[in-house]
Amino acid sequence: MQTMNAVQDLHLKSHKLRQSFSPRLIFWELTEGCNLKCIHCRATAQPMRSDAELSTIQAKRVVDDIASFADPILILTGGEPLYRPDFFEIAQYAHDKGLTLAMATNGTLITEDIAKKIKDAGIRRVAISLDGPTADIHDKFRGIDGSFEAALRGAELVKKQGIQVQFNTTITKHNVHAVEDMIALAEAREADALHLFMLVPVGCGVQITESNMLTATEYENVLEWFYERSREVSFEIRATCAPHYYRIMRQKAKERGERVTRQTHGMNAMTKGCLAGSGVCFISHKGFVQPCGYLPVQVGNVLQQPLEQIWNESPEFAVLRDTNELDGKCGICEYVNICSGCRARAYYETGNFMSEEPYCNYQPGK
Repeated sequence: MQTMNAVQDLHLKSHKLRQSFSPRLIFWELTEGCNLKCIHCRATAQPMRSDAELSTIQAKRVVDDIASFADPILILTGGEPLYRPDFFEIAQYAHDKGLTLAMATNGTLITEDIAKKIKDAGIRRVAISLDGPTADIHDKFRGIDGSFEAALRGAELVKKQGIQVQFNTTITKHNVHAVEDMIALAEAREADALHLFMLVPVGCGVQITESNMLTATEYENVLEWFYERSREVSFEIRATCAPHYYRIMRQKAKERGERVTRQTHGMNAMTKGCLAGSGVCFISHKGFVQPCGYLPVQVGNVLQQPLEQIWNESPEFAVLRDTNELDGKCGICEYVNICSGCRARAYYETGNFMSEEPYCNYQPGK
């Protein structure tokens, strides 16, 4: 009887642990095909689609798998997701299965008809990449003249359909001086959200790390300024791939004698810094699963085993969920459970995704 009780306790503990680490966001790279040539592209996108992409039938099986065990926000991305002729078939299928949908696009392929199809497919938010507030800055980074105006036109058409629009801006040395103007542009275009992404050395981004990556001190200054500006704007504004932003939020709130409140559900959710493997995962166009799109560590493939099994049984995910496994100053930091450092940048610098965040200048206990 004691043995039976011990087994039951173990199963109960395992069940509770799985519940506490249910995926909140699943990023799905439907294709690596893309019409732009961005110098910082995570996916090293190509002008042609790959023959190795999941078929429509395989994609629908992945949707079935996700819907069977989780209730995440599913972000359909690429490359450029609209490159797939079956994009709306897949999106509609996911919507019919009850999944909350968003998409990440460069915006240049959105026409009035496409915008209507986005709405009809049940996509609730469209994230459009804008890497600067002017054509000169954006087009140079995106590699194609006219992409800035095309992206803004796409955003306008989506807004007319009543869909939320989010601007994604990757901050590097080429545009850090124009972040204030980026906020002004987002406000003028009535964007629902502006997310600033801190460059992660992966894909094409590796090639520009030395020339464009901000230093740890520069990151800190930008994030502190960004936090102050977030208190003044009327729309959602957030730093992404910058987990130390959550530390800064608490430091600033403490200085003011305020309490940090967090929205933990929905499109505007703010929970903690790095969620790789604990609240987030990524599915590549070939079906490979990673902790996030910026951490190129493959932990399984949805063509070979169910995502639920990968999510619950991956040894790499188990390590990422245990902050006691973090090395260096991240492991002893008092903000470890609300920051955890960027596991992708740690992996790039050391080959160990549990190493300390290399672009954070905070010294624990100070």
